[in-house]
Amino acid sequence: MGEVGTSVLWVATVLTLALSGWRFWVRFRPLLDARPAQRTDRIGLRLSGMVGDIGMHRRLLKFTYSGVLHALIFSSFLVLFTAIVESFGTGLFPGFSLDAVGGQTWIPLLQNIFSVLILTGLGMAAYHRYVIKPVRLKGSNSKDASIIYILATAIVVTMLLEASARMAITGETSAWRPMSSLATNAFMAFGISGEVAHFVERFFYWAHIFVILGFLVYIPGSKHRHMFTAGPNIFFRPLNPKGQLEAQTVRIASKSTNAATVSTYQDFTWKDLLDTLSCTECGRCQSVCPAYAAGKPLSPKSLIMDLRDGFMADQGLIDSPDHAMPIVGGTISPETLWSCTTCRACMEVCPVHIEHVPKIVNLRRTMIEQGEIEPLLQGTLTNFQSQGNSFGKPDKQRARWIKGLSFKPKDARNEAVDIVWFVGDFASFDPRVQELTRKVAELLNRAGVDFGILYEGERNSGNDVRRAGDEGLFELLAQHNIDTLAGCQFNRIMTTDPHSLNALKSEYPALGAEYEVVHYSQLFLELIKSGQLKVNPSSAASVTYHDPCYLGRYNDGFNAPRDLMAALGHTLVEMPRNRENSFCCGAGGARIFMEDTPTGERPSENRIREALELGDISYFVVSCPKDVVMYTAAIQALGVEDRIAVRDLAELISDSVDPAVAEAE
Repeated sequence: MGEVGTSVLWVATVLTLALSGWRFWVRFRPLLDARPAQRTDRIGLRLSGMVGDIGMHRRLLKFTYSGVLHALIFSSFLVLFTAIVESFGTGLFPGFSLDAVGGQTWIPLLQNIFSVLILTGLGMAAYHRYVIKPVRLKGSNSKDASIIYILATAIVVTMLLEASARMAITGETSAWRPMSSLATNAFMAFGISGEVAHFVERFFYWAHIFVILGFLVYIPGSKHRHMFTAGPNIFFRPLNPKGQLEAQTVRIASKSTNAATVSTYQDFTWKDLLDTLSCTECGRCQSVCPAYAAGKPLSPKSLIMDLRDGFMADQGLIDSPDHAMPIVGGTISPETLWSCTTCRACMEVCPVHIEHVPKIVNLRRTMIEQGEIEPLLQGTLTNFQSQGNSFGKPDKQRARWIKGLSFKPKDARNEAVDIVWFVGDFASFDPRVQELTRKVAELLNRAGVDFGILYEGERNSGNDVRRAGDEGLFELLAQHNIDTLAGCQFNRIMTTDPHSLNALKSEYPALGAEYEVVHYSQLFLELIKSGQLKVNPSSAASVTYHDPCYLGRYNDGFNAPRDLMAALGHTLVEMPRNRENSFCCGAGGARIFMEDTPTGERPSENRIREALELGDISYFVVSCPKDVVMYTAAIQALGVEDRIAVRDLAELISDSVDPAVAEAE
């Protein structure tokens, strides 16, 4: 190369690294002033998760086409990094060579093979974005993507052509460089050899170098900075229970203090801000969001992008009048935040583990603090405050549902029991659900389960209250229940309500109260397997099942309901969206307490249509009181009562109880 060339390369490399480093620094420096986040525990688990999600593409491959193209590009980048090392090594350090480790044999062969693979991946990516045009990419930065496609292609092509010109100088091709050899033959066919080939080789060498340097300068301001941030963002993912919102703290005058509101970007944690800088704009979160599907103003992707742009504008890095402070009412509209059902589907599919729901809840807390509350929700929160339930009913009416039972359940506050049944609001007060609650009670009694309820000692678990943003009210409700349970003697808690299950199992331990909590599907499965509850599967039917968000995605309660239906003899036909990919009913995140002005098809109606497409299905099976309410209303709204019926697991069990046993009892 010569001394001049080496000097130029040194200067260009140092200046590029300095400029790129500075562009990274100005974007990431503000994270040092943000709230702390404790994310350095369980290093081994964090590392294994990072390796699995990056190296194995576990989440990316859930979307097959885009997962495969990304795997082609990612794996090729790792291999072709050896070519970058060669280019800069030979230019910066005369005499540098990889020959001792296969620099003339297997390394160039791999480089040629993976050059084809990366170009294939880039072609698939361009086809995906500009021809297929999936809806989830709407609103993403296509110009940024195009620049990256061009730069990445140029890096690979210049690498291949540099090697081709080098072989043309001597007029000899190499079996270890099959792709470059094809171009070499073309060069020589056009008379490019000797000194001309030497000039061409130098041209492509420097083109290769400067495209790489340009790429490094461009990346910090591009969404493709996730090349560097995805790993850390996955490593620092939350490892606490999925259903547990982290305690909120802010840094004020170098001290940490509790706070529930987010007024500035520094009120977010550094991990929250890292999330915004790591977003790939892939739109996977948007594609599974029930609010977005229903035409609501929420897109999880746009939310993160808007927070990122607002953060950049706040730091003076971009001129963005559309992202003026304050965050709530400026960057993000209240309507957007109230649209969220907190179903967690967005977080489940995000390939870089962005935490959308906690940010929404934090911003809801700000609105609650400022008194900007959705009108109907305001009334419900008042009911929670005064009566401890969403229906505004007096304490004495909480156990009225027991009227009509063949027995009186024990009062767990006064008698020791094996199982405390935490009934929940909808199961206690909603007339559409009370009959199911009585069925559960009769089945427990028939199986000889030693159980009791808390009567007027029970309050709402606070799960939805917390996700509505009223942290103080959540703690008030939770502490009342914790104090009540502290005076009881029991082994386990059972509930038919996944929202209550999540609070008791995942949220209360952070308040110092840990219990063994089971969903009724799990308990009844145990009773059937042990023979305490005998069933007759002769009433079997073809059914489909809806996974409740707070039982399934939040608490991994996928198998017990399915095993229970199998034990009852029913044939389960899965909907396309099932288990962790289940579609939300639309009730979560306190949405059931808010006005639902249709702007599109409701999530519950969308779900019923999905079930109807399965063909001859008798029952749409649910295992959550809110699902009973939501899907019964959806079937009525669609006018398909004659085609499918909503059935709770309790009804299926009750229908299958051995008649002979019932008569004997």
